[in-house]
Amino acid sequence: MSLNSTRSRLVTLTKQLSLRWNETREHWQDAKSEEFEKRYLEELFSRVNVTAFSIETLDASLAKIRRDCE
Repeated sequence: MSLNSTRSRLVTLTKQLSLRWNETREHWQDAKSEEFEKRYLEELFSRVNVTAFSIETLDASLAKIRRDCE
């Protein structure tokens, strides 16, 4: 599995989680749901964005290294 496909899968799964969370929030609307979102999901979504960018950068660097070694 390439880095780009791994990044795409990570982003896709995170979007699916976000959609499911929005569906859940329609039925779970109390202080605990807000706490859960702030404590876990906001951090997760933020880290996934950073990770996806890092994977993209790493993939570009590895492609350059491969070209330079040919």
